[in-house]
Amino acid sequence: MPGPFCLGLDVCRALTPDAGMTLDIDWVRAQFPAFDVPALQGQAFFENAGGSYTCRHVIDRLTRFYTERKVQPYAPYEASTLGGEEMDEARARLSEMLGVQGHELSFGPSTTQNVYVLAAAVRQWLRPGDAIIVSNQDHEANAGAWRKMPEGIEVREWQLNPETGSLEHETLADLLDEKVKLVCFPHCSNVVGEINDVAAISALAHDAGARVVVDGVSYAPHGLPDVAALGADVYMFSAYKTYGPHQGIMVIREDFGFELPNQAHDFNGGELSKRFTPAGPDHAQVAACAGMADYFDAMSMHHGGQTGVHAARLSHDLMRAQEVAVLQPLLDFAGSKNSVRMLGPRGAEGRAPTVALELNGSGEEAAARLAPLGIMAGGGDFYAVRPLAAHGIDAEKGVLRLSFTHYTTAAEVDALIGALDQTL
Repeated sequence: MPGPFCLGLDVCRALTPDAGMTLDIDWVRAQFPAFDVPALQGQAFFENAGGSYTCRHVIDRLTRFYTERKVQPYAPYEASTLGGEEMDEARARLSEMLGVQGHELSFGPSTTQNVYVLAAAVRQWLRPGDAIIVSNQDHEANAGAWRKMPEGIEVREWQLNPETGSLEHETLADLLDEKVKLVCFPHCSNVVGEINDVAAISALAHDAGARVVVDGVSYAPHGLPDVAALGADVYMFSAYKTYGPHQGIMVIREDFGFELPNQAHDFNGGELSKRFTPAGPDHAQVAACAGMADYFDAMSMHHGGQTGVHAARLSHDLMRAQEVAVLQPLLDFAGSKNSVRMLGPRGAEGRAPTVALELNGSGEEAAARLAPLGIMAGGGDFYAVRPLAAHGIDAEKGVLRLSFTHYTTAAEVDALIGALDQTL
């Protein structure tokens, strides 16, 4: 069992509450119908950063909603009442797992859309002479919208270290002053992979009087975070990368949410969960998000744990422990190749299992060579043009990205290493 790792909080926790506990990988894979599909047999999935497999709990709820409850919710007849209750259940259970109040959680069509709506509110909130900080380690979803501020608003760039890919706290401190009202950064980059210390960064920004927006898209698939402990004012991630349907999930803390101007219909302005959702939600997909909570509860109970927030914490630690153990051999292999430049840390404890490799040729060509060998991977820039440019990598050439989650086995990573050895 690997040693402790840092959650991005101000302390490090043990990998699991019980140091002898390990993830039952056979049980996990039984929860994902994709592993039983004949067309996917013999295929190892290494493009999870683009979207994960969906657990059966979500599929079952989505199917039930479309077959039994596909009516306008919250009306006084049974199908409608049940549909509305299931939508409310998704918000209540996921917010509990994230450590926030139910009305602080919003659903939207995607995280990119949620960022753009939030940025529209921030543009109205800021005053001439104010400044915001955005990093160049970000996926474009949490970079592009913030860089489109009106004239009179200064946009400062928190630049990563081009040698390590890291966002250094000292560099941020140099950018902070009384003009800065907002700091935007990723919990984890989708190409660098390093897990940023959100709690420490949030505290640094708050001490300077700034609010904090965190893109959690590349972290949440590896375990739901305790948003309250992280200290972020806004935390966003995508359900379709977290074993769920195609929805964006945004936590916005109450005090900041009501400080920003309403972006929804006037009559919805008093409800925080609707305040940043201009259009009506996708009822079926919101309801199906409760299946994500079902999965984390089931994982916890299978391993002797409880439900709710306890399940979120235990499943997080079990998932991360599995990932850390399986990831390290891949990092060791990539680090040993002179023809490969690996972005991000070489230790599995401090990063997500998202590994970007710069090769002599293009990332897309490398992915195409892996496909006949049963390796499903991706190549390109992955909307991470800015962090690639900061590393001196041509976005046209891109990188080969190898990404997985807790349901990936050691045998699949061995197969990946063998295929890489053959094709590189």
